[in-house]
Amino acid sequence: MPTPPKAVVLLSGGLDSTTTLAIARQEQYAVYALSFRYGQRHQHEILAAQRIAAALGAERHLILDVDMRQIGGSALTSELAVPKHDSADEIGSQIPITYVPARNTVFLSLALAWAEALPAGDIFIGVNALDYSGYPDCRPEFIAAFEQMANLALKMAVEGTTPIRIHTPLIQWTKAQIIRRGLELGVDYGLTTSCYDPDPAGLACGHCDACLLRLRGFAECGQRDPAAYQ
Repeated sequence: MPTPPKAVVLLSGGLDSTTTLAIARQEQYAVYALSFRYGQRHQHEILAAQRIAAALGAERHLILDVDMRQIGGSALTSELAVPKHDSADEIGSQIPITYVPARNTVFLSLALAWAEALPAGDIFIGVNALDYSGYPDCRPEFIAAFEQMANLALKMAVEGTTPIRIHTPLIQWTKAQIIRRGLELGVDYGLTTSCYDPDPAGLACGHCDACLLRLRGFAECGQRDPAAYQ
């Protein structure tokens, strides 16, 4: 039986990255989950990521510390208030204050380093350009440009032994489509957390962009969100 190819999967502990990990596993990759403790106010997602990596059979789960609080510029890494709404329809079209400057660029760069060390030519990231908060580093143009850069940057790619592919299986899916696919793959969404501003016990606020998009996705699927809310 051939050895399955290795893949680095960025795992935040949220709904999208968990579904992405399940897809990578279904596609017969040996999954190496990568999470970041970056000073985010929603630290409970690290605990969720640990549960998910174990439940979905990751070969290894690496958690890196990258303190982006020193940079600031985001409600997720500072004391700035996280925007709250009563409905997902109230989410605006402008890039919100929950955007963390260059976060996906930083995370993907570190994923590249681990991929070369493993070695692994495949990196999965659960970015989405439909039901999302408008972050610029979730768009197809960004991913295509990063993949091109990656293949100019790594020894194994330049030498032609292992080119890099950035997989974004969810990028053109609605949140409801993502949830349906995850349920088909047996994902337990009760293990996940999406809230940007949970209480000290980890209970979701139900009113930030992430909560509202998640709740709407489950409603559109005719499903109850198993996450715990305040």
